[in-house]
Amino acid sequence: MADPSSYRPRPGEIPDSPGVYKFRDEHRRVIYVGKAKSLRQRLANYFQDLAGLHPRTRTMVTTAASVEWTVVSTEVEALQLEYSWIKEYDPRFNVKYRDDKSYPYLAVTMNEEFPRVQVMRGHKKKGVRYFGPYGHAWAIRDTVDLLLRVFPVRTCSAGVFKNATRTGRPCLLGYIGKCSAPCVGRVSEEEHRELAEEFCDFMAGRTGTYIRRLETRMTDAAEEMEYERAARLRDDIEALRKAMEKSAVVLADATDADLIALAEDELEAAVQIFHVRGGRVRGQRGWVTDKVEDVTTAALVEHALQQLYGEETGDSVPKEVLVPALPDPVEPVQQWLTDRRGANVSLRIPQRGDKKSLMETVARNAQQSLILHKTKRASDLTTRSRALEEISEALDLDSAPLRIECYDISHLQGDDVVASMVVFEDGLSRKSEYRRFQIKGFEGQDDVRSMHEVITRRFRRYLAEKEKTGEWADGDELRDLKDDEGRPKRFAYPPQLVVVDGGQPQVAAAKRALDELGIDDIAVCGLAKRLEEVWLPDEDDPVVLPRSSEGLYLLQRVRDEAHRFAITYQRAKRAKRFRASPLDDVPGLGETRKQALIKHFGSVKKLRSATIDQICEVPGIGRKTAETIAVALAQAAPAAPAVNTATGEIMDDMEDGTPETTAGAPGEPVPAGAPDERRGQET
Repeated sequence: MADPSSYRPRPGEIPDSPGVYKFRDEHRRVIYVGKAKSLRQRLANYFQDLAGLHPRTRTMVTTAASVEWTVVSTEVEALQLEYSWIKEYDPRFNVKYRDDKSYPYLAVTMNEEFPRVQVMRGHKKKGVRYFGPYGHAWAIRDTVDLLLRVFPVRTCSAGVFKNATRTGRPCLLGYIGKCSAPCVGRVSEEEHRELAEEFCDFMAGRTGTYIRRLETRMTDAAEEMEYERAARLRDDIEALRKAMEKSAVVLADATDADLIALAEDELEAAVQIFHVRGGRVRGQRGWVTDKVEDVTTAALVEHALQQLYGEETGDSVPKEVLVPALPDPVEPVQQWLTDRRGANVSLRIPQRGDKKSLMETVARNAQQSLILHKTKRASDLTTRSRALEEISEALDLDSAPLRIECYDISHLQGDDVVASMVVFEDGLSRKSEYRRFQIKGFEGQDDVRSMHEVITRRFRRYLAEKEKTGEWADGDELRDLKDDEGRPKRFAYPPQLVVVDGGQPQVAAAKRALDELGIDDIAVCGLAKRLEEVWLPDEDDPVVLPRSSEGLYLLQRVRDEAHRFAITYQRAKRAKRFRASPLDDVPGLGETRKQALIKHFGSVKKLRSATIDQICEVPGIGRKTAETIAVALAQAAPAAPAVNTATGEIMDDMEDGTPETTAGAPGEPVPAGAPDERRGQET
């Protein structure tokens, strides 16, 4: 690991001008490329105290062994040079979007003597017109089949074309009128190229003019009583309209635009692009990337624009590009797009109307793409096995942790403190074994004490059930243990690994709770959310798993699921606390002042016993309002506590061990042990 100070440039050596810089490792390989408006200010950020750097940036600067830069005259030149170097060097620490699948394009080879229409994948070639991308190759073939009767352009391969030229006989498409047969001289090279250009114009969205031209020719043919030609033109118009109907109209003003949306979490980001031409969606594509570097949404958008338009020119760059966040600064990127198009390009965030609605649709597609990517990654058996093995090696466990339990604490400024326990077995969640806890032993924002209490309560129950049933067996025999009513015991199965959401303090609290109970065969670790570092008990330094590690990805999924389950429960409790409150009947008292009253006094019961002068101490509450509140509370009867219809327990005093289930119809709760498909779903 290199010390950044060993290769830090001398003071005054770095110019204060726009440029592009490269970090190289000890083998002279480029590991990161970046651009800056001021090279001096940007590079200075990398050579500060390592503790103040983002962990991914810290990894990069300690991997590097040297830094060099190239000065340019404008930020637009810097943007272009950065893109070129990223393509050339493929640096490991730069954001690299990868297609979530290989998209087919409709291509017209205008660089050939007789242009050919075909389906193409992979890298784009110079001199070829591309349309799309399309979701499926069959969608391209259906469109081409409809258009060939109007634009009979060559579609055959080079071998078939040469054979037809040699024999003087066209292929089947030439006989049925879906090819103009330039191979046998039915049309000249110029006439065939004109057909190909008309085909490209139609696919580019200039459809209205061409259809109106055909309608005029059809009317003229009918007036001249050339009914057969008029009928052919009528059929051509119908074929073109059918081809147009395959693309839904999304923007009524016939806009040409690309819409880019993002869905991201701490580790990955998914990008979706809709290509709209003539108001219709002409193509769609998506990318997924690992967040190798510390990058904002605006920076992700800039990287996506570079990859999308880095090799495009002319009409391939639309007049308008709609994005969820603007690069900072936006002017160089917009000028770069304008230069590539050769005309003005608008780069903006849609604020209202159809474009904003369509952007929301693209964003939903991006979110689904990210979920699908994570689901595929999580459902792969080989990947899960590798993740468990990596966790076992990193934490120095005797075996892979087949059962992992994760705990998280959630509260609102110390109120309604709750905890969650989620269970993953073999790398997959088991929602039927999720549990949630209420923390009532103390008040305030003390996550460490809360974690100690939750771990103590969970494993005290485990020891109690272990004592009743004797020593545990291993393997599948554990799953056969039932309580007196035939339901699985709530805390019957011990995990191999306990994960807590937090750093050293939370890990120490969990370990101390296990030690106090005499449990020494369960491993404990913590995952700090901000830095994604794994903490172990009695260790001063964290375990840093590689960014590409499947083990880190699994631990993050477990931690995020525990956080989701905890905050969902906490929000439900908070909503119940404010639901049907006597304060609802006080005229002119809004939600903000209601919450201020509850926060000040702690409960409606304490508020009811307060004097008018004490109520006036709450910010925003005057004496007249305080008198109105006191009268309303005096007239209102105390609300009866909510009761769980399944168990008869008072909900506010719920015991730990409540699984995550979805209730049935009102009055028909799902029994804890019933074989119901809804068990384990989100509440």
